[in-house]
Amino acid sequence: MSSQYRMYSIIIPSYNRADELAELFETIEKLNFPPDRFEVVVADDGSTDSTPQFIEQAVSRFSFQLGYFTQHKKGPGAARNLGMEKAKGDFFIFIDSDVLLPEDWLKNIDESLQQEQADAFGGPDTYLDSFSPLLKAINYTMTSFITTGGLRGKKGKKLAKYYPRSFNMGLSKKLWKKIGGFHPRFYGEDIEFSHRIINSGARVIFIESAFLYHKRRTNLTKFFRQVYRMGSARIFLYKIDAKMLEPLHTLPALATLLALAISLLAIFFRPFRLLFDLGLAFALLILLIAIADCLQMYKEYKPALWLPLVIPAQVFGYGSGFIISYIRRVILNQNFE
Repeated sequence: MSSQYRMYSIIIPSYNRADELAELFETIEKLNFPPDRFEVVVADDGSTDSTPQFIEQAVSRFSFQLGYFTQHKKGPGAARNLGMEKAKGDFFIFIDSDVLLPEDWLKNIDESLQQEQADAFGGPDTYLDSFSPLLKAINYTMTSFITTGGLRGKKGKKLAKYYPRSFNMGLSKKLWKKIGGFHPRFYGEDIEFSHRIINSGARVIFIESAFLYHKRRTNLTKFFRQVYRMGSARIFLYKIDAKMLEPLHTLPALATLLALAISLLAIFFRPFRLLFDLGLAFALLILLIAIADCLQMYKEYKPALWLPLVIPAQVFGYGSGFIISYIRRVILNQNFE
């Protein structure tokens, strides 16, 4: 059967992720797609674990074409750029090392791109029943409309523009040559990359059926750091183009500032204690709604038990990163390092 895109290159940036690559490769091997129509390109950022040995064994173990290229700690954006420079395909697809692929993932991408005559796409992430309760709680906060996290992987929401994310997105080689690669240095480089794709006039589609399973091997501390970097990155994006900062992106920062201000004022001024109690009651109401929604989503209670920790970590982590970066980069006009 003929295809607009004869060859796909699945590009995976990696750093000390041999175990994750082993699990991911097992799902790639089971893809319902001709193995001669895609290749896997691992762009390694200077791993010190067993990644090189694993790749050496994988070349003969798996049926798909496999390329392995290395650089020395230049970051995931630079790694993806390296992957594109070495890729043989007509269409580049980016995924992270901590995902698992359903059998029809690439087939659904191929069919949608052909039907829509698209130049680029984004797809959603979801969970497996085998994920731990904490990872399910994190998945909920990152995909639920209640926590605004759902906007990162949904098309058609009106509160903020959708940008394909690098855990599941792609573009044609022709478009890459037109717009260039990822920014090599800053967190949030995938949004800036998507912004250039959209501004180029390319046809960008959201493929609902091209979902993948995002393991997000993390703990609460790492999750806080992740969303902190997301908040900080939003100011980097704003400095590039003010259009990449929308009202929705300021809400966690406003909530963080408001919670801090009311808490401090309530300590010293009695009238603010009522305001503090009202704010706390509102936050508890939102939490109860989220817990009920989470219970409906997973049909089990353990993920919901994590939400009183995960939701504040998301809101205050993102909010504090946004605020600190805004003070440093906008008010004090410090350069990004």
